[in-house]
Amino acid sequence: MATATDDMKQRTRAFALRTLRLSQALPKGRIGEVLARQLLRSGTSVGANYRAACRARSHADFIAKMGIVEEELDESLYWMDLILQESLVTQQRLGPLMKEADELLSMTVASVKTARSNRRGEATRKSALRTRQSAI
Repeated sequence: MATATDDMKQRTRAFALRTLRLSQALPKGRIGEVLARQLLRSGTSVGANYRAACRARSHADFIAKMGIVEEELDESLYWMDLILQESLVTQQRLGPLMKEADELLSMTVASVKTARSNRRGEATRKSALRTRQSAI
């Protein structure tokens, strides 16, 4: 049975592959090459950093690494927006990839919020336990 983690790993890997193909399809020339390079870096970083987050050693480490995933997705969207603004590819070609980036970004933000909430809840439980133990 596939887990949400497995699904996210697969989707971020597919996102990286799609950004590779998009980067290759950009027109040659200074603008296309700069945007391709930037998109390659941010788009392929998403999956690598998500995998690193899955191996986090603590809640804080997970939150920090997922923050990087969030930043890289947002940056990828920025480069794709510039690609559209420069009319280097059509909205029809780029739209589905931007939609996937938006969905991955929403999932990442929700995961970070949940992790932060869980960490606060854990801290509150530990504090209550220490208070009870000191009262004994």
